Amino acid sequence: MKPISELLTHRDSMMYQIAPTVSVFEALQLLAKLEVGALLVMQDGQLLGVVSERDYTRKVALQGRNSKETTVAEIMTRDVITVTPQTGTRDCMSLMSHKRFRHLPVVDNGKVLGIISIRDIMDDIIAANEETISHLTSYINS
Repeated sequence: MKPISELLTHRDSMMYQIAPTVSVFEALQLLAKLEVGALLVMQDGQLLGVVSERDYTRKVALQGRNSKETTVAEIMTRDVITVTPQTGTRDCMSLMSHKRFRHLPVVDNGKVLGIISIRDIMDDIIAANEETISHLTSYINS
């Protein structure tokens, strides 16, 4: 089982974040610009939460709130579950599946290193399976 730190080294090193005082509308603009589904909510280097498209849908759109008047702090997911760089990719997948979320911050000794999406993990699992198939095919053909 591969540690999640390997996924972090093979992807864009940018850690997309937003302040809790920013409007939800601005957060949505940033999500669209970056083509991501979630942002880390950070203040003074501390992880306060995660804000996602799902948070917007459930806590703003469906409740008839105004995204320009609502702040990220009002809708973000707090008490975020995190993993360490040593956590295995399959453990992350299991955690995300059981807890029903799609984004997982990676934290080491209180320092946020990045965020992994379920897509990142699925891409890694697919690549590993393709490699296994290739090795087995090569073995069978030799």
